[in-house]
Amino acid sequence: MDDTARAAIKALQPELTAIRRDIHAHPEMGMEEVRTSRLVADTLRGWGLEVTEGVGKFGVVATLKGQLPGQRAIGLRADMDALAIEEATGLPHASTVKGTMHACGHDGHTTMLLGAARHLSQNPDFGGTVQFIFQPAEEGRGGAKAMLADGLFERFPVDAVYGLHNEPGLPVGQFATRTGPALAAADRFTVTFRGTGGHGGAAAHLSTDVTVLQAQFVLALQTIVSRNIAAVDTAVVSVGAIHGGSMESLNVMPAELVLGGTARSYTPAVRDTIERRMGELAQALASAFGCSAEVSYRRGTSPLVNHAEQTEVAKAAAGALVGAGSVEGDAPLVLGAEDFSSMLEARPGAFMFMGNGGGGATSEGLHTPNYDFNDEAIPYGVGYWVSVVEQELGSVGAG
Repeated sequence: MDDTARAAIKALQPELTAIRRDIHAHPEMGMEEVRTSRLVADTLRGWGLEVTEGVGKFGVVATLKGQLPGQRAIGLRADMDALAIEEATGLPHASTVKGTMHACGHDGHTTMLLGAARHLSQNPDFGGTVQFIFQPAEEGRGGAKAMLADGLFERFPVDAVYGLHNEPGLPVGQFATRTGPALAAADRFTVTFRGTGGHGGAAAHLSTDVTVLQAQFVLALQTIVSRNIAAVDTAVVSVGAIHGGSMESLNVMPAELVLGGTARSYTPAVRDTIERRMGELAQALASAFGCSAEVSYRRGTSPLVNHAEQTEVAKAAAGALVGAGSVEGDAPLVLGAEDFSSMLEARPGAFMFMGNGGGGATSEGLHTPNYDFNDEAIPYGVGYWVSVVEQELGSVGAG
């Protein structure tokens, strides 16, 4: 990327920062992005792009064809939704919606892709087509699958698709990715144990006790990873909720108890093992305690697997922007999940992490009440997207 293009992108920062903070102040949950999708569509149309709304309900796709010869097409994807978290930053642009905030930086992701669309629409000296994909509902509400089911890649064909996510703790101006599995499958489970219940003081010996059963089950769950998954593989099984009985009736043994949690893995075989063993342990222990068990294992986001060729393109794009020394090409596995994985199952592509900074508020973790996207990272995200287009479709300058 030449210095003229860098300067042009940097000049967009004040305008883009205002957009980012406006989105941050008005967060919307997945499949509720009425205002955000309208803002995105109106902004893109104002810059002269061809825009389609309502893809997968609230998805927005903008199409830009380069002025040079070329038939190749690529997709650049950003997510738009917020989280059900009460913001605690106290910033002037803090959320105005109680109980909802942009705690994962999707406001920044949306803004950076808007900035790339702005720059590229003013400098379309590339060959081929760019599809700017603004996705709703990444945070567990199925936005990627909704867009795909609505014919995303049939209506807006691409040869490759790319995603980008900010990373607190990674310095601004640095990037990280890896070939192959990069983020985990994210599954949810609930187990309901049923027994007779009874009087915990006078007649405990006459009852079947689901509280002791669940205690044994929670401990047994830990053996799935330690004894059923090969040590060279990675998996996590965690219980996040246990509900049973009443604090107002502490002498009553409950007749029913429900617990639930999450499971993370990277391969279909490990995923299958976790689901199978969880059911076997629940049923065997319930039988041993004279109780019954009902297991619900719900598969969510699949593992995100970067394709080798496109990962090399992504690394080259980041390297052209910040230098190869600021790009980690063999980043550690991340046990978080990302529904961009569904798009990578449909088309080859790659997912990149970019630094959100490591000091002050920018070091706050994702999905926490004090997180805020670092506006100093905006030019790097815009520059990365422009550099991906340059790598895939040819030179992009600045007029």
